[in-house]
Amino acid sequence: MTPMADKNALELLDADHIAVKHLFVEYARLAVAASKTSASERHKLATRICQELTVHAQIEEEVFYPALRKAVPDAAALLDEAQSEHQQVKDIVAGIEGMDKAGPQMDDLVAQLACLVEHHVKEERDELFPKAKTGKGLDLADLGAQLRERQEAIQAGMAVPQPA
Repeated sequence: MTPMADKNALELLDADHIAVKHLFVEYARLAVAASKTSASERHKLATRICQELTVHAQIEEEVFYPALRKAVPDAAALLDEAQSEHQQVKDIVAGIEGMDKAGPQMDDLVAQLACLVEHHVKEERDELFPKAKTGKGLDLADLGAQLRERQEAIQAGMAVPQPA
């Protein structure tokens, strides 16, 4: 397995995608067993999902997307759509974060968020990432280092708990 420090931009972003997918699966498992699990456990997991997505969207918007716009001019429409999808994610995240406890409404919002993120990830993997690989003057290793540095700075400011 490649250490995070050695991942290029696409590998780092995809590692984030996979990590949040696992969180969504875990949330769905807890939601199905809602009568046997505590609402606070689901609430904590929903909060973590929201934090992970917030950081991920921010590094894409601040570092990855601008680099792609510069290096791959024909990706502009895809990047505009990706940013629009980020706004939809932010709207749902705000709804989840506005809830003080887990319940059917939170479960529905997390499920909507999972579907939206799954669609967004598929478009990035299938359309944006291949364009990034062909971008003129785009150093994916250097971009990965920039993304990692920005991600760490944001997480430090948010005091996002790191997985054990």
